[in-house]
Amino acid sequence: MKIFGIGMNYQEHNKELHGTLLNTEDPVVFTKADSALVTGGKPFFLPDFTQRCDYETELVVRISHLGRSIPERFAHRYYDEVTVGIDFTARDVQQKLREKGLPWDLSKGFDGSAVVGKWIPLSELPAVQDLHFCLDVNGQTVQRGYTADMTFGVDCLVSYISQFFTLKTGDLIFTGTPAGVGPVNIDDHLTGYLEGQKVLDFNVK
Repeated sequence: MKIFGIGMNYQEHNKELHGTLLNTEDPVVFTKADSALVTGGKPFFLPDFTQRCDYETELVVRISHLGRSIPERFAHRYYDEVTVGIDFTARDVQQKLREKGLPWDLSKGFDGSAVVGKWIPLSELPAVQDLHFCLDVNGQTVQRGYTADMTFGVDCLVSYISQFFTLKTGDLIFTGTPAGVGPVNIDDHLTGYLEGQKVLDFNVK
């Protein structure tokens, strides 16, 4: 199983990080290790190598068919379930890596950094580019996203990634986060919603 992340796919998030990445000609793709995956409401353990670990709430797509070099017009055939997930980011580590011109792997792909919720069939939801999602931390809404605001839509992402990697059943794509990212602390309680349905519910330890 492969876990793909997309950077800077919502313009408002780009702005809140002070336009760190302004070139959006192509999607910005990074990967996470399979040991990053957390499911089933299990807790997220705050790593000790960072002083600031941020939540980034995202729509997550699960690949349902093997595919390579997929034309964008056929991309919708290669996924049929989505959920809300958290792309945890060691923000201080990421900043140091950026300053040195190094990849983001250590700040994005560490153990436990990819939390995903309950999967919902797309047949039970509006169109994939017409989905609303949000995150609550300790009962307060901190992020809201609408997939129509993506710079690169889901079909574009599936097609683009498949030009470089063979997509296999079970691979995940974290499609980018809207504005509102922020740090988590021990004992925080996070809940995520997709079209009003609670799909994500876990604690920070």
